Amino acid sequence: MEFDPRIFMFVIFGLGLILAVSLEKWLARFWLSLPIVYVAAGYLLFSLPLGLPHINPTVDGFDAVALEYVTEFIVIASLMAAGIAIDRPANWKNWRQIWPLLLIAMPLTILAVSLLGWWALGLAPASALLLGAAMAPTDPVLARSVQVGPPGENERHDVRFSLTVEAGLNDGLAFPFTYLAIAAVGMTSLGAWTLEWVALDLVWRIVAGVAMGWIVGRAGAWYVFEREADAKMEDVEEDGDVAKHPKYSTSEGLIVLGTLLLGYGLAEMVEGYGFIAVFVGAVTARQRENRSRYHKLSHHFIDQIEQIVLVAVLFSFGAMLASGVLDALTWPAALVGLALIFVIRPLAGLLAEANCDLPLVGKFAVAFLGVRGMGSIYYLAYGQNHADFEGLDLLWATASFIILVSVVVHGVLAGPLIRHVENKRAHIHEGQEDNIDCLSPDDTPLSVEKVKKPL
Repeated sequence: MEFDPRIFMFVIFGLGLILAVSLEKWLARFWLSLPIVYVAAGYLLFSLPLGLPHINPTVDGFDAVALEYVTEFIVIASLMAAGIAIDRPANWKNWRQIWPLLLIAMPLTILAVSLLGWWALGLAPASALLLGAAMAPTDPVLARSVQVGPPGENERHDVRFSLTVEAGLNDGLAFPFTYLAIAAVGMTSLGAWTLEWVALDLVWRIVAGVAMGWIVGRAGAWYVFEREADAKMEDVEEDGDVAKHPKYSTSEGLIVLGTLLLGYGLAEMVEGYGFIAVFVGAVTARQRENRSRYHKLSHHFIDQIEQIVLVAVLFSFGAMLASGVLDALTWPAALVGLALIFVIRPLAGLLAEANCDLPLVGKFAVAFLGVRGMGSIYYLAYGQNHADFEGLDLLWATASFIILVSVVVHGVLAGPLIRHVENKRAHIHEGQEDNIDCLSPDDTPLSVEKVKKPL
């Protein structure tokens, strides 16, 4: 019987999906994460002489296009899941610990990585800026293990909340700097093009993304909770009485997926940032009928889609490593990658969180757990497909090394660090009564969060 690599890939992918959930829980006992195992499996399988395809964007332009499209979708799915999971009402007071991460930590990270790329790696300014923009966002895909859980769990985790919202917003906020890098290709001086970048890419695209996300989120929530809910009702027993409640099933997840994909597309059509629109749309929809179990069902639906694509992407990243994407890696590039993970991001995060109410261990957890992953691959692929950057092989080697180190380091340390923070909170506040804060505008809790002290 002739060996067919294509059929073999179906077998591997099927096994990966079957084992994903149980393996993730089992690995947690050994301070390991699913990405570590699946990336390693992808590397080993694609290193064997089985005739499996090579995936190397530095060699094949088609691979760069495929990586852009696949990682674009999984980032969209992750942003949907993250936005729907956020129980806390969206206002300045409740989210005040997030803005410094976006306005201080992220620009500092971009600046530091760009300068190191130019000075230590000898990259052209445009290429160095692309590296900084791609490496700055906290990845919403690989940061799943440190994000808040499904909606309505009645728990408050300020560290997880910070990481979730940061990952949800900074993937879109990295785009202005990616566009700046694309615009800077071939430019030798500042000029009118920089003013156009500020007006269009920095201001208009962000505003348009937020606005379109809010509009689509409101419209989607109306469609679900007004139109669909009135059409399907079921009897639910409450305290001995039978009351009418909307009847939901996981099929309603299609509405959420369709609505947020619509928001992404509409935002891009009006020159806005689709990633921002997806996250804002998901958060906006979450604010409506906040106690409804529909949010948990829709989150579960989106989470399943995300996990399916994630398995494929993790195997593909392992295949990239096996196909020689790290061949151009140099010692200076490796040191830049280590500096980002162990020095630049932690220091930038601590500086950004200096005035927040988190204790030091909580601030350190937020600062250190800046996971790099699929979003970085997307931005590099996007840049490659839209401009002729110099040193692409070194860019991909540096980025792939950073992602690999992040997968291993954060995959091993994230769980224990988060558990330490949460156990410390439980120990410090043991015996104190819970109270409810973070009220929505109408003074009703978005979900009943068990609040002791922010951590």
